[in-house]
Amino acid sequence: MIFPVGAVSYGIAAVAFAALTALLATSWRGKFQGALLAAAAGATALWAAASAYATATGKYAALADLLEIARDGLWLLFLWKLFESRASLEQGRPRTQLQRVFIFGATVLGAVFFFTLALNTQILSGAAASSFSLLIAGRLVISVAGLALVEQLYRNAPEAQRWAIKYFCLGLGALFAYDFYLYSDAMLFHAMDAATWNARGVINALIVPLIAVSAARNPQWSVDIFVSRRVVFHTTALFGAGVYLLFMAAAGYYIRLFGGSWGGVLQVAFLFGAVVVLLAVLFSGALRARLKVFLSKHFFSYKYDYREEWLRFTHTLSVGEPGLKLRERSLQAVAELVDSPAAALWVEERGVFRQVAQWNLPAITEVEAEHCSLCDFLAERQWVVNLKEYAQQPDVYGDLRLPAWLLALPRAWLIAPLILHEHLMGFIVLADARSPREFNWEDNDLLKTAGRQVAIYVAQIQATEALVEAQQFESFNRLSTYVVHDLKNVVAQLSLLLANAQKHKHNPEFQEDMLATIDNATQRMTRLLGQLRAGYQSAHQAEAVDLGQLLEHIMREKPSSHPTTQLTVAQQPVWVIADKERLARVLGHLVQNAIEATPAIGSVEVRLDVRDAYAVLVVKDNGKGMDETFIREKLFRPFATTKNGGMGVGAFECREYVRELRGEIQVLSEVGHGSTFTVSLPVRQSITQDAEAIPKQGATNG
Repeated sequence: MIFPVGAVSYGIAAVAFAALTALLATSWRGKFQGALLAAAAGATALWAAASAYATATGKYAALADLLEIARDGLWLLFLWKLFESRASLEQGRPRTQLQRVFIFGATVLGAVFFFTLALNTQILSGAAASSFSLLIAGRLVISVAGLALVEQLYRNAPEAQRWAIKYFCLGLGALFAYDFYLYSDAMLFHAMDAATWNARGVINALIVPLIAVSAARNPQWSVDIFVSRRVVFHTTALFGAGVYLLFMAAAGYYIRLFGGSWGGVLQVAFLFGAVVVLLAVLFSGALRARLKVFLSKHFFSYKYDYREEWLRFTHTLSVGEPGLKLRERSLQAVAELVDSPAAALWVEERGVFRQVAQWNLPAITEVEAEHCSLCDFLAERQWVVNLKEYAQQPDVYGDLRLPAWLLALPRAWLIAPLILHEHLMGFIVLADARSPREFNWEDNDLLKTAGRQVAIYVAQIQATEALVEAQQFESFNRLSTYVVHDLKNVVAQLSLLLANAQKHKHNPEFQEDMLATIDNATQRMTRLLGQLRAGYQSAHQAEAVDLGQLLEHIMREKPSSHPTTQLTVAQQPVWVIADKERLARVLGHLVQNAIEATPAIGSVEVRLDVRDAYAVLVVKDNGKGMDETFIREKLFRPFATTKNGGMGVGAFECREYVRELRGEIQVLSEVGHGSTFTVSLPVRQSITQDAEAIPKQGATNG
């Protein structure tokens, strides 16, 4: 018996949906969505079977019509359930609830109406024309409603969730779109197109894989597909080989047909060559490995719960004190991903890779050059090297040559690269897992990603260590700079004394000044030695200082003419808490700078007053002045100076120490009209106040 084409077409659809229904039913885990999806697939299988029987025998067409309405109703109900599940995760969208209720109510009413209409159409044989038009119109409405629901479901789904439902939306949308085309054509011509009707079964069968893929991607649909990777691999390889041989056979037939007298010979040679090529391809280890990775990535569930793995990885990296054994924690975090009990870290330092940390592995003193075979391979390929696979199939890794110390390392298993900005920063060697396990593409991708994360931490460690080292050198350099600055002042003081000695050496007053100057220089040198022994900051002690007396002492050491200098102080004592020697040095620097910037015919004025619990010291000159750019960019910058032989730290130290005393320094200057420095320091009403109010510290840059 020869069955009509339509019966075969619908029979294929019935078998396909019956298989999908069986898969859904056997993997059902008690969730309503899974039951609803299985019911919709089962109704579609029954409808396809009834349609096949009706097409072959001409009987029970009414039952097929009723089952079609049931099929459409269940698919629409499943779509509504997906809307409800997604909307339950959203908050603050009340109109969405009303829309769902309206759509669901309209769908149910329409399904019931057209269910009854289809039944009456088959029973009442008299009004076929009008009933046919109404039935077709009703089915058009259902197909349009289905298309609208599918479009709304996909468009309103978040980007991250579309990958899970896109094949379902494509398949079910194709089902309703084909129905729309079928019934719109029937309404237009008042008759069903036979070819379109017969092809409908095959079209429905083609959407089964799409629904199955989406069901596998949505655990709430209660599908947990498992097929042996070995079976899928061999089946795919066999299928590919069959397709290849079919094409080669067709090509061989063409050669024989048009090859003339040589056609038979050429056909045999061609087919033999095709078989040899096929065998070479099938026995290629690299090709088989690529095929396994492709199938695992696209046809099987993931091996890891990536959320849990990444949370554990991040927690392992972040526990403990900041910066303490971060390299060891990084090794532990990576090793735990593949259940490895030991690991070691190699990092590039000055052109070589050396071991910088180990976790349950012995220390290795050997180093690897930056462009060794292993490092070049890791940098170019960015692969995780499986030492077991390398031992069995070295051709997979091309020209890679592993160092002898690595091959001799006990239980060495994997080498994971640390890549940052496409540059190899180092690599991690992992020991064999605690229990036998297969290393596949998913382990490879996970380790590569974790390696990139660890590379960021390693780079942060290196940057921090370099910064600490630079700060230590900077501190040492600043200390040296201030020592040299103090020595320069002492040398200048002694040089001035020596220059006047020949002229005034018999003058008793000069002799007294000379002794006082030498005594002062000796004291300063002694303090300087103490600073070098104990650290620049610790040698300074805060005490109560009478600012007026200190200024008088400073001004007595300065020349009183060329230019002229004038000091005006408050009548009452002005007490501040500071290190007397250091305060004298920074204030003396301000006065000395004013004198040096003023011509011989000019004048320098120093005033001290008290305003609002602050001692206000004003140093004003009518010298050459400074422009705004110099004040803003260079005046208080360390090591920037306009003096010949100057160190460029005096103004910087002055500002820093004034700020340490919780004071402030301001500068007003105009080129050609002089400068005014105003220093404000908090005053103490008496010397009995606690000197600890000011921190006991020296130059912050010392």
